[in-house]
Amino acid sequence: MVIGRWRLLAAVGLLTVAVAGCASGPRYDLVIRGGRVMDPASGLDSVRNVGILAGKIAAISAEPLASDSVLDANGLVIAPGFIDLHAHGQSTSDMEIQARDGVTTALEMEVGVYPVDPWYQSMVGKAPLNYGATVSHIAARFAVFHDVEVGHWPLNRAATAGLGPDPAGANSAANPGQVEALGGAIRRGLDEGALGVGFGINYTPAATPDEIASMFRIAAERKMPVFVHTRAFGIGAIREAITTAAATGAALHVVHVGSSAGDDLPTALALIDSAKAGGMDLTTEVYPYTAASTMLESALFNPGWQANLKIDYPDLAWAKTGERLTKESFDRYRKEGGWVIIYMMKDANVERAIAHPGVMIASDGVPFVNGTGHPRGAGSFARVLGHYVRERKALGLMDALGKMTILPARRLEGFVPAMKNKGRIAVGADADLTLFDPATVIDRATFTEPTQPSAGIPHVIVGGTFVVRGGELVKGVFPGKPVRVSPPTK
Repeated sequence: MVIGRWRLLAAVGLLTVAVAGCASGPRYDLVIRGGRVMDPASGLDSVRNVGILAGKIAAISAEPLASDSVLDANGLVIAPGFIDLHAHGQSTSDMEIQARDGVTTALEMEVGVYPVDPWYQSMVGKAPLNYGATVSHIAARFAVFHDVEVGHWPLNRAATAGLGPDPAGANSAANPGQVEALGGAIRRGLDEGALGVGFGINYTPAATPDEIASMFRIAAERKMPVFVHTRAFGIGAIREAITTAAATGAALHVVHVGSSAGDDLPTALALIDSAKAGGMDLTTEVYPYTAASTMLESALFNPGWQANLKIDYPDLAWAKTGERLTKESFDRYRKEGGWVIIYMMKDANVERAIAHPGVMIASDGVPFVNGTGHPRGAGSFARVLGHYVRERKALGLMDALGKMTILPARRLEGFVPAMKNKGRIAVGADADLTLFDPATVIDRATFTEPTQPSAGIPHVIVGGTFVVRGGELVKGVFPGKPVRVSPPTK
């Protein structure tokens, strides 16, 4: 009996050592257990456990991982956090809405900002998502013509309100000295870490092709990309941007091809594919809606807008009320200033762009004002996953995720080193993750209730910190970090 007792104690001791040995292995700040990891960068599509440590992905394993904090992801897809290259809504509240749609990085690449460094400084400690911007050609024009520092134009239109109905920032051609000054402003923005150069040429119609080419050339010299809203809608303006980029050597991203191309979409996609096959660094994006949105007071609605957009007054809706416009209400609201919804696209073309290889998903989400705006800022990514993947079967789930994660990361990572750690699930990558249920994910935002959060996305993690947990926004956390090329040394 005594010998047996000691043998039992010895066995228990060995078991204790074995358990302690397991416990003394790596321990993680958070373990996500038993989710379906879908990583378009590597092609991994399997149930795994993911360990997060110090804001990074530290382990991806079929074996159990140890942590005091374990999230059961059974039945959920674990995807890289969605990267939105075209997010105008850069306030805390706008980002909180996008977080519910699975976005972890929201970049203002089309319109951009100017000056750049003060804008980055203004975002510190206020961002639930990672953030960044190009240097803005539009805002630089206001600085050169009017000595007005707009910063982020869509959020600071008050800065230009006193400039009259025909501000030089939009409707006056630049003389040679002003073009030189614009070039200096663009260089300053790139020196301050901007992610490229952003153009809204349709909003600055007086900017000549030579002026645009001069700015493209600066981007090419600095080896930075240009993000371009073309001069008009249709294949002619897209061809102009591609021709200018080819002539100057600039890497080009054409924004919202679904609206920019209009009924010329098949021709535009073929042209883009042909240019890429010929060696151009050229990409594009689409948002999953048939209506656009912009500011009614902008130069986009200068006389001739009906021919440019191929629509008329009843195709415009005042965002505040939803009412369709007449000439009388158009004139009245244009003087007041504010957002309109523009019904101008065919669903077949939008679906074609979404399914087309290489076309990224980006929201073009405009700032929400008192709960009004366009639903694309709240539901773009869930809409693709729910409507176009699950319901329409227009493309596969892995392909759709690639358009939201690794493709936008790769668009930037050759210019922006920080993006090499985003858009993928890999050891050492940033722990920006979106967990969703592929059977229920769907957008809920509508044109009457545009801020309704998406469904089926219970958890969103930015830099290892939950910003959405259990389907609810985590208030008061701001883990977002700047995405920036070379912050200035102080």
